[in-house]
Amino acid sequence: MKEFYINNDGIRIHAKLDRPDETVKGPLCILVHGFTGHMEEDHITAAQKAMNEAGISVLRVEMYGHGKSDGIFREHTLYKWVTNALAVVEYAKKLDFVTELYMCGHSQGGLLTMLIGAMCADDFKAIIPLSPAWMIPENARNGIVLGNSFDQEHIPEKLASESWEISGDYIRTAQTIHVEDSIARFKKKVLIVHGDEDDIVPFSYAEKAEKLYNDAELIPIHGADHGFIGHLDELADAICSFFRREASKS
Repeated sequence: MKEFYINNDGIRIHAKLDRPDETVKGPLCILVHGFTGHMEEDHITAAQKAMNEAGISVLRVEMYGHGKSDGIFREHTLYKWVTNALAVVEYAKKLDFVTELYMCGHSQGGLLTMLIGAMCADDFKAIIPLSPAWMIPENARNGIVLGNSFDQEHIPEKLASESWEISGDYIRTAQTIHVEDSIARFKKKVLIVHGDEDDIVPFSYAEKAEKLYNDAELIPIHGADHGFIGHLDELADAICSFFRREASKS
C-alpha cells in the first residue's frame, strides 16, 4: 500500500493505492466514500479487498472536507467533489501500469461516480455505483437534503443535523445538477449494488437507474442497509464476480 496526496489546485486529496501485484500492468479502480465518510469504512475496505482479489488495483481517495483531505466538511459541495475527482482521474490516467480505468463510489460517492462517468466517458471501461445517492439534486430542488427540510426558494445559510452541518452553497450547487443527463451520456457497462432495506437511499432509485442506463446490471443485496452492515461478504462477492467476468472478456 502506498499513501500520498494528489494536488487539486492547492487542495490536497488524501489517497491510498493498493496493488495486487506491483510487477505487472493491469486495471485500476478509483474508489470514493460517501457523505461524512472516509476511505477506511468497512464497506469501502471490503470493496477494495474484493477488487484486489480480482486482480484490480485500487486508488482510494477522500474528497474535500472528508478524512485526511484538505477542506472543511461544512464547506464541501458536489462541485468541489467533482473538481477533486477530475484531478484524481487525470492522476490515474498518467500511472504507467494502468491498462483500464474504472470508478466506484458509495452513496454520495456513487452519485459522484455517475457524474464523473459521464464527464470522462472515454476514460472508463465501466462504473460501479454502490447505493448511489443520486436523488440528492432532485431532493434539493424540492426542499429536502438528507431528510432535512427547507424553503427551496430561499436557501438557508446553513442546514444541520445532530451529526453534521452544511452551508447553503451545498444546496445551491446540488439544485443545478440533473443526474438523468449524466446517465444518458454514459453508454458503457454499469454495475449497481444496493441493499433492498436501505433507509437512506431508497432501493427504487437503483431500479430506476438500471432502467435508464444503456447497459446496467443491478445486484440487490437482500436485507442490507445503506452501509451493507452484516452483508459485506455479499457486497464483496458482487464486486469480485463483476471484475472476474470483465477479465474473462479480455
